[in-house]
Order: sequence, then structure tokens, then C-alpha cells
Amino acid sequence: MSNEGVEKGAILLLSLGEEGATEVFKHLGPREVQKLGLAMANLKDVSREKVGSVLSSFRSRAEEKTSLGLNSGEYLRSVLTNALGDDKAGNLIDRILHSGDTSGIEGLKWMDSPAVAELIKNEHPQIIATILVHLDRDQASEILGALVERLRNDVLLRIATLDGIQPAALSELNDVLTKLLSGNNNLKKSAMGGVRAAAEILNFVPGNLEGGLIESIREYDADLAQKILDEMFVFANIMDIDDRGIQLLLREVQSESLIIALKGAAEDLREKIFKNMSQRAAEMLRDDLEGKGPVRVSEVEAEQKEILKIVRRLADEGQIALGGQGDDSYV
Repeated sequence: MSNEGVEKGAILLLSLGEEGATEVFKHLGPREVQKLGLAMANLKDVSREKVGSVLSSFRSRAEEKTSLGLNSGEYLRSVLTNALGDDKAGNLIDRILHSGDTSGIEGLKWMDSPAVAELIKNEHPQIIATILVHLDRDQASEILGALVERLRNDVLLRIATLDGIQPAALSELNDVLTKLLSGNNNLKKSAMGGVRAAAEILNFVPGNLEGGLIESIREYDADLAQKILDEMFVFANIMDIDDRGIQLLLREVQSESLIIALKGAAEDLREKIFKNMSQRAAEMLRDDLEGKGPVRVSEVEAEQKEILKIVRRLADEGQIALGGQGDDSYV
């Protein structure tokens, strides 16, 4: 969620009134509630034009949606039970809907990252690594950044080499944080951790910490460090996405976020973005970039990381292919 998107969401929620906003908050995750709540508290002197623009934009997007997907959890449960029977469907449904094992983790997601870091900093690095792979990647990176350098390096190395989590480890985690995960000995180990998890967390780590973390892993295992680097997706890698994927991405990105992100982008990447826009939209974006004053590197990096979150989501949903694997593949 970009800064502009958070501000628009805050304006919309304040416009809905107390009851309406309460109902919306019930359907949001902890990180979203934290960001929107902070934005709502900090909103000052919002113009009538700004409110009207936000409400108009929301109405337009809402009209594009359908009711498809509502109560999909119950629908999935019914279909799988009818197809596979109670026993087989039960295990599969639990894995898909994540029921039962994450109450403690959900509690951590509602806490500020520095508070979580303070809570777990004295635990064994392996336990900290196990906790972080169960959190959202951006929150995990913030917690990692709040740890001292030696511990931070050790934890990321353990995340990268984590080959699943055994029930015994989940039981230990329960002892450390109140019912963080249920250690059911009948469960197979959870497929968490590994190179991909380490790379995704590093994607959200500030640039001034990233180099030191990678170098620390390289000293331990050069091949492992390279695998993590290969798995990481940085802003420049957007060049490798095919044109259709770029167009899908642009539909999801707020214009102000794109302008700030492109301030730190190479000229060839900018041109690729322009090429996948209408002529009028490309001209407007060029003018906005030229008219935009100096922007802090930290702001550019923050917006680029927000766009990378969208890229990763679209890739996980199968809507775009990373690494130029779209139109050039053979069938």
C-alpha cells in the first residue's frame, strides 16, 4: 500500500463515518489497520476537492468489482468436502485457509515492529528466524533492521538455510510466545523459510543494511549468497517483465507512487514504462517527472519497494511472469 493509497484510504474511512469505518476495519489485516489508523490520526485540513476526488475514484473502482469471491472460504470447504470426503478435505482446507495454527503469529502482526524486536531479541537466533518467516515480509524486514548487526546477520543466514519447521520447533515457539503456533505432532513440517523467504525479506530491507547482510552470508557460503541474490527482485528487474505484464502493473500502481519511484530509475526503464502507456498518459508522466523537485533517496526506495510488492503479488497470482518468461515461452 503506497503512501498515497494509505492517505486515500484514510480519507475514505473518515468519510464513511464511525459505523461504516468500523465494518471496513473488521475485514483488514493488522498492518493495514496500523497504517490506516496512523494516517487517519494525522490527516489535517483535507480540502473538499480532495475528498470528492477520493470518493469518485472509489466509486469507479467499486463499480468494476463483482460479488464473486464473497464467502469463498465456505464455498471451498463445501466443494472439497464433497469431492474428497471429510478426512482428506479437512487437512487440505486447513493448509489453504490457515486455520488453527497462527493465533500467536496474528498477535505479533498487530504489534509495532520495534516492540516485536524488543520482545524476541534475547531469544535464540533460530527461534527468531522461525518467527520472522511467519510474518509479512515487510514487517519481518523492519524487525530484522531493529536487531543489532551481529544478531541480524545470524538470523538472516538461518532463514536462508531453514528447511521447513518441525512440530518440535513449533512446540518450542509456543513456549517462547504465548501459543504462537500449535505444535501438533501429527502435522508434517511447515514449508517455511529457505532462500526465497530470505530474498523476499531482503527486498524490504533498507539499502544501507542489505549489503552487510549479503556479505555476511557470502562469508559463510558464497553459493548460498548468490542463490539469494538470484531470487531477489529489485526495481531494475522490471525491465525483464514483458509489455503485457508492465501494462497490468501500471493499472495497480498509483500515479504519485510511480513518479517518485521513477525518479531513481534508469532511463531505459523509464522508456519501457512510457512505451506501455497511452501517448497522452506518457506525456503527462514525463511532465510530472520533470516538474518534480528533488526527492529523498529513502522516499524513492520506499515507493520502489511498494511497487515491487505489487509485482510479487501479480507474479504469485500468475498474472505476470518475472525474468522475461512471458511472451517468449514456447507451448
